[in-house]
Amino acid sequence: MTIRRREFLAGTLAGAFLFLLRSPIALASPGRMVIYKDPLCGCCESWTAAMRAAGLVVEVHNESDMTAIKRRFAVPPDMEACHTAVLDGYLIEGHVPLEALRKLLAERPDIAGLAVPGMPAGSLGMGDDPQAAYEVYAFSRIPGAAPTIFHSVRPAI
Repeated sequence: MTIRRREFLAGTLAGAFLFLLRSPIALASPGRMVIYKDPLCGCCESWTAAMRAAGLVVEVHNESDMTAIKRRFAVPPDMEACHTAVLDGYLIEGHVPLEALRKLLAERPDIAGLAVPGMPAGSLGMGDDPQAAYEVYAFSRIPGAAPTIFHSVRPAI
């Protein structure tokens, strides 16, 4: 049996499409993520690796002065964490899980970004513990506006 070129291409494209459907973010985010992080931070490296594994195109900027980065992007002080990223026009601060990023890109709310303040144990990049519990906050473009809970991470039952 001989496969014609058109049938081969159709099958290849269908397979690629099915592969992308399994990827957590690839279809939702045609853009790239730019991550600003301390070059010596291991948890930032783990989170970055998780973003790449999810199918995002990642550009990394190693920065020795992360305070300047936080000020440049106007990250609210109570939302600060170890690394700052930009994804499709949104700020992503700290160890934001993939589920929250999928929700953000699907809903496209009118916010400045998402944050997981501090470095919660068990969060993505901080041990990836399925029993971890923490909040992902949305913060506003309006200076001084109170953050709201965007997504809750809770242990699987």
